[in-house]
Amino acid sequence: MKIPNILTSLRIVLIPVFVLVYYLPYNWAPLATGCVFAVAGFTDWLDGYLARRLNQSSPFGAFLDPVADKLMVAISLALLVESYETAWITIPAVVIIGREIVISALREWMAELGQRASVAVSYIGKVKTALQMLAIMLMIVSEPFSQISWAGIVALYLAALLTIWSMFQYLRAAWPALSEEM
Repeated sequence: MKIPNILTSLRIVLIPVFVLVYYLPYNWAPLATGCVFAVAGFTDWLDGYLARRLNQSSPFGAFLDPVADKLMVAISLALLVESYETAWITIPAVVIIGREIVISALREWMAELGQRASVAVSYIGKVKTALQMLAIMLMIVSEPFSQISWAGIVALYLAALLTIWSMFQYLRAAWPALSEEM
C-alpha cells in the first residue's frame, strides 16, 4: 500500500475518534477534538504532497482522498449544527454539504463522459476548503458564540459563499455536456 493511501485511510480511521472525543464530558475535549481535526487536515495536505513528490498517485487514492475529506467535513458540520442549535449555523452547513454532494455527483457523471478534467478542482475550491477547515477548527475548539467561535462563524459564511460561487463555476464548465444530455 502506498504512503499517501495509508495517510488517507488514517484520516478515515480518525473520524470515529474525532466524534468520540467531541462528545467526551471533559473541559479539555474541545481542544483534543481540534487536535484530531488538525491531524486529519494535515494528513490531507501531506498525502497530496507525498503522492506528487513520490510519484505515488493512484486511481484508488484519487477516489479515496475526496471521500475522506467530505466525510470529515460533513460529520464536523453535523456536530457543530447540533452544538450551536441555530439556523445561522445550519444554513451554511447545509449549503456546504449540499454542494459537496452535487459536485461529487457532477464529477462522477463527467468522468463517465470522459470529461472529468472540465470539473477539476479550482483555486476557488482550494480557498473554500481552507476557509472551511479554519471555520470548523475555530468553532470546535471554542464555546459556541464566544469571540473565537465568531471568527469561525464568519469564516464559515465566507466558505459558504465561495462554495456557491465554485459550484456555479463547476456547473458552468459542465453546462455544454449537461445541456447535450437534456
